[in-house]
Amino acid sequence: MKLKGQRHLYALDLGAALALTAIYVGFARLTADDAQPAYTGPTWLGFLIAAAVGLPIAVRRRWPLPALGIVLAALAAASLLDIPREPYIAAGLAAYLVGLAEPVRRSVPALAVTLPVACGTVYLCQAVVTPAEDGQGAVGVAALVLVVIGGAWGAGFAVRGRRVEAGREEQRRAEHALDEERLRIARELHDIVSHNLSLIAVKAGIAGHVAEADPQEARAALKVIEETSRSALAEMRRTLGVLRTEGAPLGPVPDLDRLGSLAAETNRAGVDVDLTVRGTQSLAEGTQLTIYRIVQEALTNAVRHAAPTRCRVTVEADTCEIRIDIEDEGPPPGCPPANRPLPGGHGLLGMRERAMMYGGSFEAGPRQEGGFAVSVRLPAEGKQ
Repeated sequence: MKLKGQRHLYALDLGAALALTAIYVGFARLTADDAQPAYTGPTWLGFLIAAAVGLPIAVRRRWPLPALGIVLAALAAASLLDIPREPYIAAGLAAYLVGLAEPVRRSVPALAVTLPVACGTVYLCQAVVTPAEDGQGAVGVAALVLVVIGGAWGAGFAVRGRRVEAGREEQRRAEHALDEERLRIARELHDIVSHNLSLIAVKAGIAGHVAEADPQEARAALKVIEETSRSALAEMRRTLGVLRTEGAPLGPVPDLDRLGSLAAETNRAGVDVDLTVRGTQSLAEGTQLTIYRIVQEALTNAVRHAAPTRCRVTVEADTCEIRIDIEDEGPPPGCPPANRPLPGGHGLLGMRERAMMYGGSFEAGPRQEGGFAVSVRLPAEGKQ
């Protein structure tokens, strides 16, 4: 599309170049009866000057400064030879591209040279060489030339400034998008690592505890560790694949169809999950991922701090809102958690950020009857 647009502009420049050349050929062929004064030099010289005035406009986008220099010299010669009486339109067209395409260090000196040469030549011809105006009239014509060339250059310079600012704004948006993508990947990696390592830690503790007394249970725990490790590695590869310049085969983004598998993994880690999902079939992919990660993080916390226990997970969506409730009963009386609380952590903060990103609400805290509850409310899609 860009190349097509450039060809269109080059075609317009070619048309303008041919039109200006034809106009100046007409000027060169005027007789004393047609205008006062009139060109009386050799025909070939008039045609050469006409070509030098018009044809460089066809290549002004490729060579702005040379085109302006040739046009300016040809217009000055035409003025001295009484070929035209016009306000340097060709110079204005060339000056526009100089202001638009050339850097300031070149376009400003070019303008500083062009304006005195053009205005001085016009005034000298109008008032001294072949007077066609009085002094005031000559100043007026020179001022018109100044307006045409200076205005054209200024217009090109202004457009250049807007394009530079637009490019900077686009770069800022790209950097912002990159930051957002990095934050998304950080959240994804946190959820993946936190959830799977918690399962591995729980099962490793069980395996170590029952290794001698119940080798079969120990082998089952090691099997869960193997499966969880493989799953975690595959999911991390998919997440980190977006950072590889050569590209990587990406798997599907986790959605609500995988909540069953997530519940099964959590069951193997000592948390009996009662999962209920209703009305979520039409939710967008991004919303499903957010819900999946919230449930995953809440179940990870249940495994880490409350296993063995029971946990109810309810995900419901209707036309008003999306409700996500995760409630665990806490460890049985007299039975310490399978994995002691770890210092720090960003699980609750991550869930809160995901809810806030969709304009929702987040609540989490101990239940009066024991255990822990997480409650998230998201606006129905289309009402964010």
